[in-house]
Amino acid sequence: MLHGFVAAALLALLLKPLLAWRMLHDEVLAVEVALGQSLPAGRAQLARLVSRDVSALTAVQVRESAIESLAENLNDSVVAPLFWFALLGLPGAALYRFANTADAMWGYPGMRGGRYWQWAGKWAARADDVLSWVPARITALLLAVVAKGLPFSTLARQARKTPSPNSGWPMAAMALALNVRLAKPGVYTLHSKGGRVGPLDTRRAARLGTQVVLAMVPVAAALQLLVLVAFAWVHA
Repeated sequence: MLHGFVAAALLALLLKPLLAWRMLHDEVLAVEVALGQSLPAGRAQLARLVSRDVSALTAVQVRESAIESLAENLNDSVVAPLFWFALLGLPGAALYRFANTADAMWGYPGMRGGRYWQWAGKWAARADDVLSWVPARITALLLAVVAKGLPFSTLARQARKTPSPNSGWPMAAMALALNVRLAKPGVYTLHSKGGRVGPLDTRRAARLGTQVVLAMVPVAAALQLLVLVAFAWVHA
């Protein structure tokens, strides 16, 4: 039993760096705190979270971007790593985080150091799309559950409005759960009939995210149990 406890503690210690909910939660709430000081401060804080140009964003757009980042990274930083951990153990979680981080670092278009490096991130972007496909939809469904139910047909229709095959799902679910409009100017608008994002909505989004994290724990445990049962059955 002692060996089992030591192994579990070591596993948790190694898994922890592959998850980043607390940091994401605090950084998003810090955007709202910074907006309370000034719009430039809010933009500067948001720039720590997103890759888009924040220099011309209004206060409402800053909040929208922060909530979108929270929803998208709720999948990338928690749900997807736990999903792949449940299926493939630590190597699965580490592989996912590597692909996701590589996509974030290399997958964006643009000039860096006088050269275009987007080609270097194409493999990472494709891998991230494949590895995130199921977890992104699980994230959206968990948001629908903790928000006391969202029409799946509406959720699917809104999710398809974004260029990404995956990030639209958690973002659309968050927009519907909060009943607010979320948009990236010139790219997409989610739940256009929703209300205007206010200061309380950022905190509501953070609370919903925490509930999803807690809900994902038994889901991951159930997935791991299914994997163990399938493994035992194959080797019976």
